[in-house]
Amino acid sequence: MSETPVYRKIIHIDMDAFYASVEQMDNPALRGKPVAVGGSENRGVVSAASYEARKFGVRSAISGVLAKKYCPEIIFVRPRFDRYKEISGKIHAIFHDYTDLVEPLSLDEAYLDVTQNKKGNPSASLLAEEIRLRILNEVGISASAGISINKFVAKIASDVNKPNGQKTVNPDEVEAFLEELPIRKFYGVGKVTTEKMYQLGIFTGTDLKSKSIEFLEKHFGKSGAFYYNVVRGIHNSEVKSHRITKSVAAEHTFDINLSSEIFMLEQLDKIAVSLEKRLKKHNISGKTVTLKIKYSDFSQQTRSKTLPYFISDKSLILETVEELLYQERMKDSVRLLGISLNNLNTEEKKAVIVQLKFAF
Repeated sequence: MSETPVYRKIIHIDMDAFYASVEQMDNPALRGKPVAVGGSENRGVVSAASYEARKFGVRSAISGVLAKKYCPEIIFVRPRFDRYKEISGKIHAIFHDYTDLVEPLSLDEAYLDVTQNKKGNPSASLLAEEIRLRILNEVGISASAGISINKFVAKIASDVNKPNGQKTVNPDEVEAFLEELPIRKFYGVGKVTTEKMYQLGIFTGTDLKSKSIEFLEKHFGKSGAFYYNVVRGIHNSEVKSHRITKSVAAEHTFDINLSSEIFMLEQLDKIAVSLEKRLKKHNISGKTVTLKIKYSDFSQQTRSKTLPYFISDKSLILETVEELLYQERMKDSVRLLGISLNNLNTEEKKAVIVQLKFAF
């Protein structure tokens, strides 16, 4: 007699147009209208767009100028990250009513392992429905969910019935679901990889599944084994409730482009103050300082230096940044500057998660 396969029950919750939804919730005048959070009609980049704006092709990461061109009626709103963090905190409190195995990916999405849960409910689909309803009633904005046997499939499934919907991919449906999926919708397959796969005749999960692991490793290196496994529904990554911070950064986009290093240093001083506050708040220090420069033509450059000791003080950060700034001449005027600290002391700390497995 064969044993019943053991599966985890993973939910991926993804808030619907989170930043824009919070703005529309707080300001009734914005409801039902095309809203862009971040950017302006003259410059800047859109951080998020409401579904009303998305109908016109407005998306996050496009310029405000392009957003205005796509949608002349677009309303630009300044981002309020403190407010988004506050709302995110309320949502995560709801998650923890169901399980402590919660892995946040950002302010607006997270994985939940509900294999064992505080409600004693064996149905992950019903739990996802209940969580979404609570978010809507208690917080005031909608969420979508994907439910399946691992993080990879759950993440893809959460996008299927957006907004305000959910999709369950049961254990016996996983392979068929992935086989039918366009390769561009595979989580972790970006634009460059998608184009490369197209050139190799890989357009769907079925096409990917037909390739040997040797073929995939030849063309995609270490990622080849990942693609070989996930298209077969194999993805054993655990839901990690304690994610280890690997980088802390602060940056600023300017209303007027900067062309003088003196003015840039003035702004970098302010950015370093902001970065120091974040580092001190979480008791983090690091060894590698990176200066990020985005020019007026949107091209980007980074310059890094690794020190032999950990730092978190603004003075030491700025001293290193100044050295990086004068490392070479600027090729153009600058629209954005950022400082990040990597190689952190947090990477020396280990979090051990024990994850139990039960029948789906």
